[in-house]
Amino acid sequence: MADTPFSLSFLLLLLLLSLSPLSLQFQANIAAADLQALKAIRNSLTDIPLRRSSSGAGFFSTWDFSSSDPCSFAGVICDLGRVTILSLGTGRSDSPGLAGSLPPAISDLSELTQLILFPGIVTGPIPPQLGRLRNLRVLSLTNNRLTGAIPATLSALLHLHTLDISHNQLSGIIPATLTKLPELKILILSSNQFSGEIPTDISSPLLHLDLKSNKLNGTLPALPSSIRYLSLSENSLWGPLRNGLDSLSELVYLDLSVNRFNGPIPFSLFSHPSLSSLLLQRNSFSGVVPPPSSDSTIPVMFGAGSVVDLSHNNLTGEMPAIFAGAETLFLNNNRFTGPVPAEYVKSVSSGSTTTLYLQHNFISEFPLEPGTVLPDTAALCLSYNCMDPPATVQSCPASAGAPLSRPPWQCPQLKSP
Repeated sequence: MADTPFSLSFLLLLLLLSLSPLSLQFQANIAAADLQALKAIRNSLTDIPLRRSSSGAGFFSTWDFSSSDPCSFAGVICDLGRVTILSLGTGRSDSPGLAGSLPPAISDLSELTQLILFPGIVTGPIPPQLGRLRNLRVLSLTNNRLTGAIPATLSALLHLHTLDISHNQLSGIIPATLTKLPELKILILSSNQFSGEIPTDISSPLLHLDLKSNKLNGTLPALPSSIRYLSLSENSLWGPLRNGLDSLSELVYLDLSVNRFNGPIPFSLFSHPSLSSLLLQRNSFSGVVPPPSSDSTIPVMFGAGSVVDLSHNNLTGEMPAIFAGAETLFLNNNRFTGPVPAEYVKSVSSGSTTTLYLQHNFISEFPLEPGTVLPDTAALCLSYNCMDPPATVQSCPASAGAPLSRPPWQCPQLKSP
């Protein structure tokens, strides 16, 4: 009988354990450090109130630490009790996203491979502690209100494949060490306030580089030959392109628009068989296109789905046939002369080219056969050239202005004898 009190106490303890909150069992399925990190994230971020037209609950509605398994929370994916993927926000078009700031405790999720923050109004800096996430492959923090510089510590993420911090209010220079990461293939820093020059020694095997809409200056540096998508538009980059693009044999998309580049457009750009989007508008390029070459047989490169925009430059000479197959073509606001090559007329008439803007040049003829009816999909503008355009087939934007033709004194072939 002396053992009875001990036996009863032991049985009572077992009973209490069996009736303990289910959350203790759930939380035992996740590492303690990860659990504390998730709690810190929950305390630093909050749902923006849903709009009336939105459906469903807020992102954090499933983050109930008292009764749920944290590995079942929205946006949380675990492997063997460790958080490996964290997506903050729903990403739905009708969701306003999250507010608050990113806590340094995210770095305690040491097995994290992907960290994604969907659009919202999250403010403050990118925590430099994220450089501790040595397994991180994807870091995407787009369309928020993050401020400050890119932490130098991100250069320690040797396995980083994708860095997208676009559409924020980040500033400072682009760290040169960032473009030396050995596995970085996608770098998107667009729509921020970065300044200074593009790093000159880029060794990362980049496929996609987007620095659009910043305050970058300087000349175009040598770039990795692996690049397929390159956008540097809406900066203050200057100087001639020279041959800095020669090695980009895999290039599919090139946008250098709205900068201060000058000089001729390199002939190498017209020998990339993979290039389907060439956007060089609103610079100060000059000379003939393409420039004279010993090879007089220049192939027609651009076809279905292609876009070429060389508008608002100082290009001269007659229009080259090389662009005749482009689906969308803007050559307006230059100094092109002579008749439009027959290849362009044929391409518009057949519907292969759906947009052809040639306004504000010095073109003398558009050899359209009488009675030819262009497809309804065709957008053709020939206004303000050295010719009387066939007004019945024109479809000009409002920016083309009212005069259909240039005054005769600007066009030698229209002057009276």
